[in-house]
Amino acid sequence: MSVTAVAGISALTGCATPRQEVVTATATSTARTTVTTAPPGPQRYADRSPAAFGTSMPGIVDTVPTTPGQRTIALTFDACGGPHGSAVDQGLIDALREYSVPATLFLSATWIEANPQAMRSLAADPLFRLENHGTRHLPLSVSGAAAYGIAGTASPAEAIAEIDGNREVLAGYGVESNWFRSGTAHYDDVSVDIADDRGIAIAGYTVNADFGATATATHVASAIVHAPDGAIVLGHMNHPTSGTGPGVRAALEQLQAHAVRFTFLDGSLSTPPA
Repeated sequence: MSVTAVAGISALTGCATPRQEVVTATATSTARTTVTTAPPGPQRYADRSPAAFGTSMPGIVDTVPTTPGQRTIALTFDACGGPHGSAVDQGLIDALREYSVPATLFLSATWIEANPQAMRSLAADPLFRLENHGTRHLPLSVSGAAAYGIAGTASPAEAIAEIDGNREVLAGYGVESNWFRSGTAHYDDVSVDIADDRGIAIAGYTVNADFGATATATHVASAIVHAPDGAIVLGHMNHPTSGTGPGVRAALEQLQAHAVRFTFLDGSLSTPPA
């Protein structure tokens, strides 16, 4: 029996070295015409200097809506691609499917390019919500701020391209992306505003479950089992030899007997195919 059926089922982050709406336009319609206002261009932010850089700040969503009487958890998994791994953790995907647990998957353009068949399979499965992990898998910045030795986008134009480029890749697979998580999950406050102005929600996290796919299965399982109500759990799905897949499977097995509700980031549940 699935976890969903039974229950209604930190220091390191992102895809770094070990140690965290389609571009939305405003439309005004009449019976004859539709006027669309494009999102701001890079010039809007040219005179702004970042005042903060990190994984948590206003504008970054790090919890999900909760339901009285049930513990709510949102599982999220990053697929970083490129030098940070372009493999597919099929054991993890199989565990989520076996227990009918919805998850939000953040996919980079490089990972998608390396895995077109897996991408099509995931896009066709209502158990998964596919979202944007960046065009080049970089920290989102307007000044090149680095995290874990990875230099971020260096201008407003680069920050916009990091969001929009991969949204176009996802759209090519029929996926409308409304959420963004940068490589390393680091942002400055100006780039957070850039995303917001484009109708994009930024996904932070509450619990780092696998420390960039370096944690043991025991640690991953414990992190999920003990995640607080409303937690967004961060893990990785591009390292099949890591402890992430076995740890997730062990956690889902343990949570069958508990009132846990697994959701997408907006608090919604997956819709079974007709």
